[in-house]
Amino acid sequence: MGRLLAACVVASLHPDSGSVGTTAIDKRAVDGAVKVGPRGLYADLQADRKHHGGDEKAVYAYAVEDAEWWEEQLGREITPGLFGENIRVEGLEVSNAVVGTRWRIGAGEDAVELEVTGPRTPCMTFARWMGEESRGWVKRFSDARRLGAYLKVTRSGRIRSGDEIAVVHIPDDAPTILDLYRGP
Repeated sequence: MGRLLAACVVASLHPDSGSVGTTAIDKRAVDGAVKVGPRGLYADLQADRKHHGGDEKAVYAYAVEDAEWWEEQLGREITPGLFGENIRVEGLEVSNAVVGTRWRIGAGEDAVELEVTGPRTPCMTFARWMGEESRGWVKRFSDARRLGAYLKVTRSGRIRSGDEIAVVHIPDDAPTILDLYRGP
């Protein structure tokens, strides 16, 4: 059993020197229930839809345990949403989750179900956002193997901070997201 610590959506768009010219990485925790549909959390968006969003990358999850590790490494707070994640969770295997693992967030008819599809691939937009581009952030984040996981929505509903997360299925003989990740 895990728990949802925060649901995060885009707070504002920012200029970025990448190919799109804009980034939606600035995600922040919201209060109350958030509707989740096939393309992710309502009120969220992705500026670079070639590399983010869509059915297979509708939701990006990051574990508080990994965020706390980064806080020690960087000497600063990693607030929910700072890494561009849509959900900050605790008590779940996220960065080495088995592809196809399904999570149920919440209970009753509003419960949301998500399925792990793959790892996040860090990019220079992320490095610039973190202010770490000159310190080899992409390689450092990759080498740490604390990537977080992308998920697709298999059941729409509503989520809110404090919801329990149940792992309802882990496939046999499937790779983990780290098995799929090749890194820079």
